[in-house]
Amino acid sequence: MTSSPEAVATVASPHLTPRQRRRGLLLVLVVGLLICFWQLGGNGLVDETPPLFAAAGRAMARTGDWLTPRVNGLPRYDKPPLVYWLMGLGYSLPGQSEWDPLGTWAGRLPSALGTLGTLLMLADTLLRFPQGNDFTPRRTALAAALAFVLSPLVLLWSRTAVSDGLLSGTLAISLLCQWRCHASGGRRWWLAWIVLGLAVLTKGPVAVVLSGISLVLFGLARRNLGALWCELRPLPGLAITALISLPWYALELLVEGQPFWDSFFGYHNFQRFTSVVNSHLQPWWFFVPVLLIAALPFTPLLLLGLTQVVQGLVRRRPPSTSDQSLQTFAACWLLAVFLLFTTAATKLPSYWLPATPAAGLLIALALLPDPSRSRRAQSWCWLGSVLLALVLAAGLWGAGLWVPLIDDPEMPTLPAELLASGFVLRAAVCVSVAVVLGAWLWWRPQPGRLLAMQGPLVVFQLVALVPMMLLGDRVRQVPVRQVAEAIVRERQSVGVEPLAMVGAMKPSLHFYTDQVVIYEGISEAALVNVVDRFRTEMSRRGFRGSSVEEQPTALVVIDGRTSESDHWQALQPQKLASHGIYRLWRVDRRRLEARARQLRQQGVTPDWRKPRPERY
Repeated sequence: MTSSPEAVATVASPHLTPRQRRRGLLLVLVVGLLICFWQLGGNGLVDETPPLFAAAGRAMARTGDWLTPRVNGLPRYDKPPLVYWLMGLGYSLPGQSEWDPLGTWAGRLPSALGTLGTLLMLADTLLRFPQGNDFTPRRTALAAALAFVLSPLVLLWSRTAVSDGLLSGTLAISLLCQWRCHASGGRRWWLAWIVLGLAVLTKGPVAVVLSGISLVLFGLARRNLGALWCELRPLPGLAITALISLPWYALELLVEGQPFWDSFFGYHNFQRFTSVVNSHLQPWWFFVPVLLIAALPFTPLLLLGLTQVVQGLVRRRPPSTSDQSLQTFAACWLLAVFLLFTTAATKLPSYWLPATPAAGLLIALALLPDPSRSRRAQSWCWLGSVLLALVLAAGLWGAGLWVPLIDDPEMPTLPAELLASGFVLRAAVCVSVAVVLGAWLWWRPQPGRLLAMQGPLVVFQLVALVPMMLLGDRVRQVPVRQVAEAIVRERQSVGVEPLAMVGAMKPSLHFYTDQVVIYEGISEAALVNVVDRFRTEMSRRGFRGSSVEEQPTALVVIDGRTSESDHWQALQPQKLASHGIYRLWRVDRRRLEARARQLRQQGVTPDWRKPRPERY
């Protein structure tokens, strides 16, 4: 049943004073700081990608080379430098090693800042431009911000030392600046293009592509593409973006040459889009379940928001005023991310992060009262969200049935420790409270009342999810750090020996030892590769392989299963430490080379010289 105009009158939203807006933003800031920064540096870096980012940022701070990111003695051309610069800023703060002993607060700083900036920009946009019939804009602003940050994807990636969170934040701020320029008739058109330049410095040209697709779709949906072009001034705007972002690319290309061009533009941009890399093969519909999961438990409200936009376009309703078009803009923004990455050959869940701010807006705005909207549909979609939360709560209450099924050889004690910790029980209680509050408000759904369900979920993040992360770190990553500490002790007493890690390959070992590590797998060729690389990989900065005469011994970190392989037998290693699945050996390099010669005679040849990105 659709409510009649008499039932729900269209009334202009109240205008907030600057003081009211500041108070609303202050509340969002406090909540955002809790969610994004609480225990941010409490656990270690999770292999494999975050240690690579963190190591590059730390290397910039220590060496003073702020141009080329370097990891493990080699250039890292994967991403542009903004994320490394921000990490390096954290590592440059006075006393960083004292108050951030794991080095993770500085490494995660860009992701936390990107998420916090998005929270504040979402809230400020809704505070300055309340959408129609919104009589509680401050509550709506907070609800939209929380709908974004409580996405399962955002909760995880806002605490991960990679570039995705920063890209999501800079792109979101740029797009919201574009919409605000449109809503205000072209004011401050240049601001969006400045922030877009920072997005390009975060992850490359994909930011421009996503922004362009979003704006074109919005212009077509509003049937005023020409007017939008005049308001946003894309030609001078793109010149501003290029002025901010291109100097680094030009300098890096000048200094590093063809390897940078081939790796960054060829492999990490063109090849990722046109072909599958790193075995990330997914079906074309991959982002459909990602869309549904990333909005839990408010997925029905997200689908309702998209449906409302589509219905308005299909029924050819008169376009709303510019400052009332935020829901349409959010739908076009989300659709742009979906279309671009669905057509890409390589697909990863993190690619959906740039769509999560738009999803937060759609979730909150779907509940606004409007004569043309069905209140029954709003109530049923609210109920659907409550039922999804109920399913999640039931799964948490029944954790004793499925947690013991977790089987990870690197975390054999995790199921027992997780159940004994009580963290799952805390999570079950928080989600259950959200279910009860949501059921109580079933027939009275409003954006502000989303807060009733979101409040317990914020508590869930603080008292359950973050402690679970700390527990997982203690079970999985502490053994790597313990081995790294043993290596550092040996280096202090004996001197710097060449270091290899074989079998389970963890880039965090390089980060925590601050020493170049030769990584190899479990095959027979791995042993031959290690011997060969100890002698010849002198091009790596900081590598101390040298000759047997200069360094007669080497350190080898090997997992228990690989150490039992035939080709690693008879080396008579000195067993220095054992932590978790990892063993630290000191090996006589003459015995190691003798074993390599035997394997060569059996037909095993080194294959490390084959052109390929370094694998971990």
